[in-house]
Amino acid sequence: MPKTICLALTGASGMPYGLRLLECLLDAGCKVQLLYSQAAQIVAKQEMNFELHSRPADTKLALLERFPAVNPENLTVFGREEWFAPMASGSNPPDAMVICPCTMGTMAAIAQGLAEKLIERAADVVLKEGRKLILVPRETPFSAIHLENMLRLSRAGAVILPPSPGFYHHPKTVDDIIDFVVARILDQLAVPHQLIRRWGE
Repeated sequence: MPKTICLALTGASGMPYGLRLLECLLDAGCKVQLLYSQAAQIVAKQEMNFELHSRPADTKLALLERFPAVNPENLTVFGREEWFAPMASGSNPPDAMVICPCTMGTMAAIAQGLAEKLIERAADVVLKEGRKLILVPRETPFSAIHLENMLRLSRAGAVILPPSPGFYHHPKTVDDIIDFVVARILDQLAVPHQLIRRWGE
């Protein structure tokens, strides 16, 4: 069965990671449940000149236009307050969830068990149901508060995966650097890919 992945985009810098991850998940045949915050809409426009619309249906159309080769049935876009979305309940959790990029505010809310927004609730569901939660925090430097929240989440079972690219594959473009980070996320999800040559190959 295809994996069902909940992908959340928040307002940290690093939107190219999130959209490239979305493309790769869809290319791999995964079913993607997409969530995004209001701040993510601003960052997507500023960093990529791409509009995440207020209406989820409009965002889906824009994404299908951007990624024309994907199966439209595999992408579902949800509104920020769509509390009847499947990932809002432990009775219908995704196989895994990725928040990429992940703001420090979102991370703090999840670490403290707050679930006032759908993204935070979905993360809470994934943790409590024993599914994999991957957080891609795009911030530097980290304060002690940030690190304590990461440690708390790691102890709860989350994977903390900062977008720290390696250079042993000799990247020649920004896209090569983006693909390195996305490849590590896909590895954590056990989703096959051919984005980079592996160490020793």
